Amino acid sequence: MARRAFALTVVIAMGAAGSGAAWHGEESESVKLLAERDIAETLDGKAARATAVEVTIEPGKAGTSHRHPGPGFGYILEGEYEWGIDDQPTRLLRAGDTFYEPAGCLHRVSRNPGKVKARLLAWVIHPREAKDIVIPEPNH
Repeated sequence: MARRAFALTVVIAMGAAGSGAAWHGEESESVKLLAERDIAETLDGKAARATAVEVTIEPGKAGTSHRHPGPGFGYILEGEYEWGIDDQPTRLLRAGDTFYEPAGCLHRVSRNPGKVKARLLAWVIHPREAKDIVIPEPNH
């Protein structure tokens, strides 16, 4: 448990760096790469990296269903965000709320139901050799 808490602390403490990146559905979400850092911890015995992004979703827009090769953590900065993973009920998150996605789960709902833009910070801890940290779900 202490190792997980440390890993999350490392991810949160990362400084802003990098440039824009295509991360989810480009037409419905804008994604800004904030940081990518190799970390000392391993993920299933593999060398790991932590990637932080800022996601902005315009009112009424939604992202596409996808998965991540490692666990994801999120913090809602502003607006409202409908979030649903696997077969769990969809939740409405607001500024100040957080979420956690286990590695490989289906992130099936990613939508802004509000009248103002939604912004969130997301961190994914993933194997360093992962080519993509967002894996689109076929047939969704």
